[in-house]
Amino acid sequence: MKRILLTAALLTVLLAACAPVDLNAAIPAYDTGVDPEAWAQIPAGEFFSGQHNEVQSTAAYEIMVTNVTTAQYAAFLNAALADGTIRVEDGRVSGFYPGDVFRGYKHEERIGAGDYIYIPLDDPSQRVKYDGAAFTVQPGYENHPMTMVSWFGARGYCEFNGDRLPTELEWEKAARGTDTRPFPWGDEIAHGNANYYASRDPFEDMNTFGSRTSPVGFYNGKTYDGYATLDSASPYGLYDMAGNVWQWTGDVYENMHYRFMRGGSKDTYNMDLRIWVRNNATPTYVSPGTGFRCARDSQ
Repeated sequence: MKRILLTAALLTVLLAACAPVDLNAAIPAYDTGVDPEAWAQIPAGEFFSGQHNEVQSTAAYEIMVTNVTTAQYAAFLNAALADGTIRVEDGRVSGFYPGDVFRGYKHEERIGAGDYIYIPLDDPSQRVKYDGAAFTVQPGYENHPMTMVSWFGARGYCEFNGDRLPTELEWEKAARGTDTRPFPWGDEIAHGNANYYASRDPFEDMNTFGSRTSPVGFYNGKTYDGYATLDSASPYGLYDMAGNVWQWTGDVYENMHYRFMRGGSKDTYNMDLRIWVRNNATPTYVSPGTGFRCARDSQ
């Protein structure tokens, strides 16, 4: 009898642990004090790239200090809708892309000129809402990174504002500086450095195996309701270059349709937050753990 009761208790615990995550549950609201409109200057010159520290170089450029927020993206959508840059139909926002060179390489998919998805509107993970006339942000997520956005949607935002997505090398240099550190802030990673799997941050609920994004610039040395963060800016002052969300980069490589992401996310283990780790997906891919920031040539 005791064994039966124990089994029943264990089953109850397992069922509770596997309960679906309430994607619309209330979340804590924090002002990080980091300005999502700020840009960092990255000087021209050499830096160490990759796990094996290959010497690379870039021209001078600028890059956003944080990822693009949901509030910024909603403002873009309203402006782009007003001037006809985007269209809304069939539960999604789409925009034009001029297409890629296609040579029929093995497993390569054709991406011709046409309209492609920017964001889905009918996914419960989407934090930008559309009421038929205007785009708004789900309350509480205004200063969180924009997610559920495709590569086309990330590129579209940047180009609408006269900017572009960073190349992989630009992203890596902005995250690393000119030494060989594996993380933007240094050689080791702790719970207070970034939002990653089991980082125990205020937006993570391990009882339901659920995690959410944290506000941009959250890991800046502040303490939020008893949760102490470490100042985890990169050498050039960029925040969230590791963890929180994967970040789309702008390179379009020949003979493949995949696009690449950097930085790891709230859903990955700490080893995936190392600067040289890459991820890739088709450019129509969207995820609650994928966002972006923009770059531009130095003014």
